Parts: sequence; structure tokens; C-alpha cells
Amino acid sequence: VELVESGGGSVQAGGSLRLSCASSGYTDSTYSWGWFRQAPGKHREGVARISRGPGGSYYVDSVKGRFTISQDNAKSTLYLQMNSLKPEDSGMYYCAPDLLPRTWIRASDYWGQGTEVTVSS
Repeated sequence: VELVESGGGSVQAGGSLRLSCASSGYTDSTYSWGWFRQAPGKHREGVARISRGPGGSYYVDSVKGRFTISQDNAKSTLYLQMNSLKPEDSGMYYCAPDLLPRTWIRASDYWGQGTEVTVSS
């Protein structure tokens, strides 16, 4: 299995970034997948998740209306469009391709290297 996150960078508050996650080895379509982030000194937290089939997407309150999660199942790629970025959005972002439906619970504990987002005020 492999996860490769990319697209992070440094932006000023109000800017935008688009994260990508290329995955391989995850073929179970019953799982959802999503994005987590970890700020320095804090626990990793779920940010957005999306069903591979019917079920839609879910966002934590802090990113609603600013972030959009999407997927390209043919390419096994997950995206996170982040607009109106705030300094509190800074951190390492990781994707998770094996979430139990409607939860932040993963079926495995494998994480990719992540991609770093830094938002300056």
C-alpha cells in the first residue's frame, strides 16, 4: 500500500491551496476516505471525509464553507481544495483511504509522509 500526499506550501491568510493524495493498494469500496491534519503539539484530527459511493461528504465545523473534498476513483486520488485559509489551518495534512463509513476510524494505522501547510497572518 502507498499514500503520497502533495500540494502543501506556504501562503498568506486568505489564500488557497489544493492538496492531492495518490493511493495504491486500497481497493475496498466500502471505506470512505478523508483528510486529517496535525498542528505542532496537537493531536491529529479529521478535517473532511467523503464516501466512495453514495453518502456524500462531511466537514468539521472549522473548515465548512472553505474546504472542498473530492475524489477521482479512477485515479485513486483524493483532493482537498482549501480556500480562505487561516493561520489555524497550518499543520501537516495526511490522507486516509480506509475510514469506516461515517466515522474517523481507520481500518489500518499506515500513514503517508503528509504534506505541510503553513498559513501566515
